[in-house]
Amino acid sequence: MDEESMEEEGGGGGEAMMDDQNHNNWGGGGGYGRQLLGPPAPLGDRLLRGATAGAQVGPGLPALPEANGVLRGCDTAGKGGAGAIAAAININASTSKFLMNVITIEDYKSTYWPKLDSAIDQLLTQSPGDYIPISYEQIYSCVYKCVCQQHSEQMYSDLIKKITNHLERVSKELQASPPDLYIERFNVALGQYMGALQSIVPLFIYMNKFYIETKLNRDLKDDLIKLFTEHVAEKHIYNLMPLLLEAQSTPFQITPSTMANIVKGLYTLRPEWVQMAPALFSKFIPNILPPAVESELQEYAAQDQKLQRELMQNGFTR
Repeated sequence: MDEESMEEEGGGGGEAMMDDQNHNNWGGGGGYGRQLLGPPAPLGDRLLRGATAGAQVGPGLPALPEANGVLRGCDTAGKGGAGAIAAAININASTSKFLMNVITIEDYKSTYWPKLDSAIDQLLTQSPGDYIPISYEQIYSCVYKCVCQQHSEQMYSDLIKKITNHLERVSKELQASPPDLYIERFNVALGQYMGALQSIVPLFIYMNKFYIETKLNRDLKDDLIKLFTEHVAEKHIYNLMPLLLEAQSTPFQITPSTMANIVKGLYTLRPEWVQMAPALFSKFIPNILPPAVESELQEYAAQDQKLQRELMQNGFTR
């Protein structure tokens, strides 16, 4: 379904969506202004369920239109010309208002995108586990209206530019990090960004479904992961990998969880990076190395003995 179809069907959301000329009642019906949600994951699940099932996904939020392009609740049985016309005319007043009042590009730039921009800022800079004071349903509703009013292309462009600028700042901060803090700071940057995607992707689910997947034949999450790869990981992999190998040879230089997070993250971003340090990746990613062979058993035993000696030297006992 294209965006024009969505605009024709976008009035099914009820009066909670239609309180001023451009539907900007951020604190009105549906409780948007009152519901400051905590962890974003439950909302993401609800949005995804709503998008796939065509059900209500939140207070005052409209369902996805039917696949056949017919609004829910409309008489589709063709029972008499007069009855069909009456059913078409008697679409509720809020629907008519939605169809007659468009969101201009000026409205988008002055009212809608600034709200999205602020929310994205908070999501990109929050620490993992933090709760930030934004209404996820408000932002989701804002995205929905912009998609219905055919601003998906502009919104996608603004989102990519926003996140690209953020990642370029992150990369510059990493370049200025001293070697003893480099690994930890890369781990924080990677974890913070991946955590932000768990909120950002569900909030833009309508744009993903009706623009990115349909017209670009891509997926928003894949696009945003690619941005981190290009603007951060690729620029730092050749500085990061020697430090990881050095840390691996010096037990407890960094915590095992930090090492695991980075190695698994690098593998997710670009699996071929395994070839830079197969032994390191094999400690955290299964089936990276070829199967063990009998002729190398003595070498494996020697490696185990070396590790045990290192553990004992650092205060660990059998």
